[in-house]
Amino acid sequence: MGKDVIEVEGLTKVFNKGFVAVDHVSFSVKEGEVFGFLGPNGAGKTTTVNMLITVLKPTEGRASVLGYDVVKQASMVRKVIGVVPQEYTADEDLTGYENIILCADLYGIPREVSKKRALELLELVELTRFKDKRVETYSGGMRRRLELACGLINTPKVLFLDEPTLGLDVQTRAAIWDYIKRLKREYGMTLFMTTHYLEEADALCDRIAIIDHGRIIAIGSPKELKEGLGGDIITISIKEDVDVSELIRSVDNVKDVRREGGSYRIKAESGEVTAPIIIETLRRKGYTVTRLSLTEPTLNDVYLEYTGKSMRDAEESREAFVAHRMTLRRARSK
Repeated sequence: MGKDVIEVEGLTKVFNKGFVAVDHVSFSVKEGEVFGFLGPNGAGKTTTVNMLITVLKPTEGRASVLGYDVVKQASMVRKVIGVVPQEYTADEDLTGYENIILCADLYGIPREVSKKRALELLELVELTRFKDKRVETYSGGMRRRLELACGLINTPKVLFLDEPTLGLDVQTRAAIWDYIKRLKREYGMTLFMTTHYLEEADALCDRIAIIDHGRIIAIGSPKELKEGLGGDIITISIKEDVDVSELIRSVDNVKDVRREGGSYRIKAESGEVTAPIIIETLRRKGYTVTRLSLTEPTLNDVYLEYTGKSMRDAEESREAFVAHRMTLRRARSK
């Protein structure tokens, strides 16, 4: 990887009434890497992106993209980045081709350049056959691919992808993954993406920052984060309704035990050796094991290790609630 193209130090965003959406985050993104912000809904991912793309002004801290300060040199930042937002922004009354040309016009790209570029991008995202169809006829996956094409019209050096596969079916999500991989592989582009899909972060990102409640709790490659747990994950259930955590903890090579309902999540070295010993230890004390699984650590295990809970994918976010309330307030004032 090359030099740092995004540098963030102490970045903070406080909304009305003191809600801290992003709390003094610091990180850097290297040239040519896919950097992921992984966290549940309301963790502060989109707010961070909006500050980096100059949509929101930070309350505190500083950030730069390709050396340009996101506050003092906002116009320069906008020229060198591309953005694929969560929301669909294409004009439904225009065709796919017309939408891309419109984006090019907003960037001030000459028509003789943008027409050729638009056709190339439509081919890249496999929408050439539909270029003259109005966007209102597009499926969700087609619209997402069009948003990606629009985000690339200015040939950005850094592309921001905010939840790029949110709400898409598995097949369409896999197609978007392929486009992201291709952008890195063939164009050497730096990509900053947010996601709450664990498998997406694992498959695409060179490095990940895990964020929760506006704070970064861990940064590293998926492999580094998982290996940092230092052991395999054993999950055991027993028939009896008693707490046997201390008994399990007494077994050699067991590093941690957490009771979750009627099950026990055990972190242990050499899981394939330790699991039978745990079963035998429980059996000798008269307990009956009803279920056992042994897995290598996942990113969900990493998140659980740092926060004490699993990813809250379905949780309604306070951040989203605040943003929604602000939108309603603006609408009523018009």
